[in-house]
Amino acid sequence: MTQKLIFTAEERTEAIGLYKELMSRVGETLLPDDEQKIRSLLSEQLEQQQLSRNDFGLNPILLALQTAKILVDETGLKRDSVLSVLLHSCVVSGFVSIDDVRRDFGESVARILHGLCRIQELYKKNIVIESENFRNLLLSFAEDMRVILIMIADRVNLMRQIRDTTNDAAKEEVSQEAAYLYAPLAHKLGLYKMKSELEDLSLKYLEHDAYYMIKDKLNETKKSRDAYIENFIKPIEQKLTEAGLKFHVKGRTKSIHSIWQKMKKQKCGFEGVYDLFAIRIILDTPQEKEKMQCWQVYSIVTDMYQPNPKRLRDWLSVPKSNGYESLHITVLGPEQKWVEIQIRTERMDEVAERGVAAHWRYKGVKGESGLDEWLTGIRQMLETSDGREAMDQFKMDLYEDEVYVFTPKGDLLKFPKGATVLDMAYHIHSKIGSTCVGARINNKVVTFRQVLHSGDQVEIMTASTQKPKQDWLNVVKTSRAKAKIRLALKETQVKEGLFAKEMIERKFKNRKIELEEPIMQQLIKKLHFKEVSEFYKQVTDGTLEMNTLIDNYLEIQQGLKTPTGDNQARSAEEFKYDDLMAATHPQNDDVLIIDRNLKGIDFQLARCCNPIYGDDVFGFVTVNGGIKIHRSDCPNAPEMKKRFGYRIVRAKWAGKGASQYSITLRVIGVDDIGIVNNLTSIISKEEKLVLRSINIDSHDGLFRGNLVVQIDDNTKLELLIKRLRTVKGVKQVDRI
Repeated sequence: MTQKLIFTAEERTEAIGLYKELMSRVGETLLPDDEQKIRSLLSEQLEQQQLSRNDFGLNPILLALQTAKILVDETGLKRDSVLSVLLHSCVVSGFVSIDDVRRDFGESVARILHGLCRIQELYKKNIVIESENFRNLLLSFAEDMRVILIMIADRVNLMRQIRDTTNDAAKEEVSQEAAYLYAPLAHKLGLYKMKSELEDLSLKYLEHDAYYMIKDKLNETKKSRDAYIENFIKPIEQKLTEAGLKFHVKGRTKSIHSIWQKMKKQKCGFEGVYDLFAIRIILDTPQEKEKMQCWQVYSIVTDMYQPNPKRLRDWLSVPKSNGYESLHITVLGPEQKWVEIQIRTERMDEVAERGVAAHWRYKGVKGESGLDEWLTGIRQMLETSDGREAMDQFKMDLYEDEVYVFTPKGDLLKFPKGATVLDMAYHIHSKIGSTCVGARINNKVVTFRQVLHSGDQVEIMTASTQKPKQDWLNVVKTSRAKAKIRLALKETQVKEGLFAKEMIERKFKNRKIELEEPIMQQLIKKLHFKEVSEFYKQVTDGTLEMNTLIDNYLEIQQGLKTPTGDNQARSAEEFKYDDLMAATHPQNDDVLIIDRNLKGIDFQLARCCNPIYGDDVFGFVTVNGGIKIHRSDCPNAPEMKKRFGYRIVRAKWAGKGASQYSITLRVIGVDDIGIVNNLTSIISKEEKLVLRSINIDSHDGLFRGNLVVQIDDNTKLELLIKRLRTVKGVKQVDRI
C-alpha cells in the first residue's frame, strides 16, 4: 500500500510561496477556471493518498513547483508548460487521464503531457542510454519541443535537491545522465546557464575532490583576479564612454566543469589554465545598430590591446544554428596574460543565457503565442508528410551537423557532417587536394574517400602522379571542394582526347609500327581501363609510359603472352606475380624443443600465424593428438590459453635456422611508376630469400597488396620489413 504523502512544515511553507509566485508570474496567460481546477486536483490527489516520495525521499508536488519556477525563470514558458508540470504526477499515478486533461485544460497541455508520458515509458524499457542515439530517440518521442525544455528544467531541479541524499547509487546515475544527456541538450538549445549548472553539479557529485579543489583555488585567487579584471576594463570603459556608447561590463569566471575539462585536456594543474575568466561587454542599442556598434567596440578594444587573430570568433555575421550571436576576441592584457572578450547586445545576451525562448520576446510576442505559431508551422509540416520530415529537421537543427578535426599541428578545422578526407585536402590548398591519395587518421592509413569524424587527427598524403577524376565530385561534400575539382577537370580536358591520339600516332609512326584499332581496343582492355577516356588521359599526363604501351601493343600483335618476369617499370595497378615453381610448404629441418627436453616430435606450423625460426612460440595439442606450433602473439593465442590452457605446451627453437618458411607481408602505399620494381629489387638483393608471389591492387592512387616470400628466420624477416619501409611511397608494411 502506498504511504500517504505528508508535508513537513518547511515543505508546506515553501510550496505555498512557490505556488503564489507562479500564479502571479503566469496569471495573465491563465484561463478563468485554471487555478481552481488545478488546486482541486492536487488536493483530491493528496486526500486519496495517490502520491508518495521518490527514491531520494523528495516531495513530488514541491519538486513540480520548483521545476515550474525554473521553467518560467530560464525559458519564459507560461500557462501550458506550467500546468503540464503540475499535472504530471496526477496523470502518472492514474488519478486523471490525458483525455480528462484535454477536456479541462485544452489540447496543448494534453499534448505536452502525452510527450512526457511517452518518454517516461521509454525510460522503463531499460535501454542503453548512449548520448547521441538516445537524444535522437527523445526528439522523436517528445512530439513537442516544450517537453524537452521541461525535462531539462526538471533535471536541473533534481540535481539541486539531491545534494544531501544518502542514496549514492541513484545519485550517481542521475548525475551521469545530467552530464552526457541533459547538458548537451541544453547546449544545443542555447540554454547555456542551465547547461553550466548541470555540468558543475554532476562534477560535484561524480568527482567530489576535483570539484572542491578547483572551487577552493578559485576562492583563493578571487581577490587578485577581481583586481586584474578591474585594472583591465577601466581604460576600456573610459574609451567606450567617450565614444558615446551605452553599455555595461561583466567579468565572468569560467565554470568549474570547463576548467576541469581544460586541465584534463591540456594535462596541467590549475595554475596551468590561463584563461580562467572572460570579460563581457554588453551594449544597450537598437537592433538595427547592433552589428555596427559591436564592431565599433571591437575596433576600440583592439586599438588598446593586441588581438590574437586566430582566436577571433564572428557569430555576428553568421549566428550559430541555436541562435547564439556574439563577437569573441582574445587580447594580450597587462602582465602578458591572454584575456577573452565577448562583445554582444542586451538582446544577444538574453538569447545566449535563455536560448530559444528569448527569441519570442524580441518579436513583440506576449505569453506563448509566439511559440504556438512556431509549433503550428511544425504541425502543418506533420500534416503534409508522415512526420519524419519535421523530426529530421529537428535533428538537423539540434544535433551535430558539423565535425571538427585536427591537423598534425593541432589546428582545428570545421566541416559539414559527411565530409571526407578529400574535402579537407582541398580546404588546405587546391594543389594538396588535386594530388591527395589518402590520409593517416589517428595513425591509420585510409583512402581519400574516408568520412571525417569529430576528434580525428588527419595527416593528408599526396603523390605527384595523382590527378583529379570525374568521380571525385561524388566523394566530396563541400561546395568549395566541388568547385575546385570542376576547375581542375576543365583545365585537364584541354590536354586530353585528340591530343593523346595524335601523340600515339606520332610515336607509332616513328617506330614504323602500323596502328590497328582492334588491337588498340584489346590493349586498352588488357591494361584494365574501364573507359577509353581514362586511357587517353593517362597517356596525356604521362602516367602511362609510351614505351610500355608500345611493348604491350606489339605483344598482342604478335600473339605473345605477357612475361611475368619482366623488369619493366610498372605501377602497382592490378599487379600479380606467382612463382609456380616455389615449394608450397617448408621443409621443417629446424630443431624444435617441445615441453621440457623433448626433441624429434612431429609438429605442424599453424597457418593462422605462420611461425618461423626464431619466433617466440608455443605448442597446442590438437584433438587428434598432434601438436601445432603457434606464435606467442598469434591472434588466437588468448582464446586458446583461456579455454584450453591444459593443452598448451612450451616450445622453443634450437640449432641454426636451416629451413625455408613462407611468410606473407601486407604493404600499403602510394601507387607510382616503378613501385613494384623498387619492392622486388630489395627482395632480390637478399641472400636465401625467394619471392613466391605478389598480388597488389591499386585504387584512387593508393595500393594495397600482399608479398609472399620464402625466408629462413625472423631476424632476416625484421630486416626485410625495415628495408621495404624505406621504399619511397611505401606507408605501411606488416606481417600477416
